[in-house]
Amino acid sequence: MNKNGTNDKLINFDKASDVTASKQIQFRFSPISWYNRNMMTIVLLILAYLLGSIPSGLWIGQIFFNINLREHGSGNTGTTNTFRILGKKAGMATFVIDFFKGTLATLLPLIFHVQGVSPIVYGLLAVIGHTFPIFAKFKGGKAVATSAGVIFGFAPLFCLYLAVIFFGILYLGSMISLSSISAAIAAIIGVLLFPLFGFILSSYDLLFTLIIIGLASLVIVRHKDNIKRIQNKTENLIPWGLNLTHQEPKK
Repeated sequence: MNKNGTNDKLINFDKASDVTASKQIQFRFSPISWYNRNMMTIVLLILAYLLGSIPSGLWIGQIFFNINLREHGSGNTGTTNTFRILGKKAGMATFVIDFFKGTLATLLPLIFHVQGVSPIVYGLLAVIGHTFPIFAKFKGGKAVATSAGVIFGFAPLFCLYLAVIFFGILYLGSMISLSSISAAIAAIIGVLLFPLFGFILSSYDLLFTLIIIGLASLVIVRHKDNIKRIQNKTENLIPWGLNLTHQEPKK
């Protein structure tokens, strides 16, 4: 005890605690810590792009069928052309890989506990990678499956809504292209209107809204040739549905 009736050891302990807390704060906000966090973010953003760049349909065709999808059918390396040229198993494998690489990219910041950049940005980079893949001379697919995977990772209920639109139009029209375009349009309408009513999307998220509009626009633009064929009633069909528009694809 000292003259003031306090314990010297307790005072020393308190001072030691203050020093420790100060060191922790300095470490938390040190330039090295900031640099490490930002480097981790950059690495994961690059990884998201590389995940998206995996040309699953192209590689499946080359490895298992000795076929280059670019030289067959529409020349596209996405799910639709893979189904048409390589068959159901290859087409389904391509869809699953393309879908979940978008989901995985979106979840990267959650998996590695990295904050500061929205998960939807990681997903956007995966879609850019899928559309302009570094592993396939920057010539990729139409971004439908990967975009759907991104939305599934960020807003699962919104993805379910788009899936209902997609498969509903697919049954009516028998065209994956028309279904993709319809789902893209439905995505734009939904992201703009649903938050007004608190339906599926509880509130507006400006970044999510802008990216969804961007992804949907990309899907529509990438289907410009399909739109012309639909107008000419020569679009490729799948053997399911009603084909209400009476398309007669060229053989």
